[in-house]
Amino acid sequence: MAGRIRTTKQLAQRIQLDYFKKPFPLPLWKRRLSYGLVALGLLWLGWDSLSGKHAYNAGPLSHGHQIVAGNCQACHVQQGSFAMKASDAACTACHNAPAHQAKQLFTPPCASCHVEHQGAVRLAAMSDASCTVCHANLKVKEGQTAFATKIASFSQGHPEILAMRPNHAPDPGTIKLNHQIHLKKDLRGPDGLPVQLNCSDCHQQTHNVASGKPLSPNMAEVTFEKHCMSCHPLVFDSRMADPAPHKETKVVEAYVVAQYTSYIARHPDAVHEPVRLNPSLLGRPIPPAPRDAQEWIAQQTEEAERLLWQKSCKECHPLTYPAPSSRPEVPVAHETLRWMKNASFDHTAHQLVACAECHTEAPSSQRTEDVLLPVIATCQKCHREGQNAAGTYCSECHAYHDWSQAKPVRSTNSISQFAP
Repeated sequence: MAGRIRTTKQLAQRIQLDYFKKPFPLPLWKRRLSYGLVALGLLWLGWDSLSGKHAYNAGPLSHGHQIVAGNCQACHVQQGSFAMKASDAACTACHNAPAHQAKQLFTPPCASCHVEHQGAVRLAAMSDASCTVCHANLKVKEGQTAFATKIASFSQGHPEILAMRPNHAPDPGTIKLNHQIHLKKDLRGPDGLPVQLNCSDCHQQTHNVASGKPLSPNMAEVTFEKHCMSCHPLVFDSRMADPAPHKETKVVEAYVVAQYTSYIARHPDAVHEPVRLNPSLLGRPIPPAPRDAQEWIAQQTEEAERLLWQKSCKECHPLTYPAPSSRPEVPVAHETLRWMKNASFDHTAHQLVACAECHTEAPSSQRTEDVLLPVIATCQKCHREGQNAAGTYCSECHAYHDWSQAKPVRSTNSISQFAP
């Protein structure tokens, strides 16, 4: 049986040609909601401008900027009808931050790295993306760069610490120091009893007395008077109450002469006593008996200086003699307090682990020229990806601005501009 046949005209008659004029429910509500939401937005903005109250909250400021929390114009500049961006001029008015590198291709806006309205955060703690946008494929305006050109993260592409790279210069220190001897067990202490020295007995960080926070990322200088003298006093004669001062050899010689001059004035009969030869420096003829006080002082001074120069001073200092019978010359002590010139390091934040966990070569080091820093792989044991790991942000160790080139800020602001 053949199916029904409908003509085109019959099919067209089923289509309502005026359907778009009729208010169907779904399109009607869409249209009403669109108009309503636009009206609410306009009312919201109108209330904001007329009442003087903020219709929105951009988020809390960091501690350093809390004083301008009620004065948006202090940082934001009107740009167009609605946009108010934080200008670099507003930042540099208080923070005259120097450039990062003279050869950098561009200087990003301050707010692109230092993101405000995030609450109590440290604005210097930038995201790694702010750094890797350049350092993942580092290019400069001209010439070559001395830095690694492809660093994606701390675990990908970060170079070795400069002082620990092959063929790096040794420690330039002039003090002969054997760490192995000083860290051994049963070391004889100041009172003759055995002691066990720790790294922190000599290497200490300077702290602010009031806050307890470190004054700088560097370790405090090791000094003879504070760290060495208790075990290595410059005793030159048991008859003298005080040891020799740790100063230039001409000052030491003058001190020794003054001590013997004072002693012989108080004990004139000592002229007839033989010169006390130090048992550790025997093997030379005994000098003749002195004829008077001046000759006694000269002999005693010569013996004391022989002990100081050839035993006490020589133990730690390399000595040179301009002439055979002259005082020795002692090179100025040099101690490197900061090894990582392009990074900062705070020992206080790493007190959880023993020093030798990072400075692994220190307990066995016998030479002054040994550079005893940890290698980058040691840092990456804790500073790695994943849970229960220390942070790996670039800003943990590196700063963008070269603060050694900072200029003083000459602000013209008054307190009334910020405080009500």
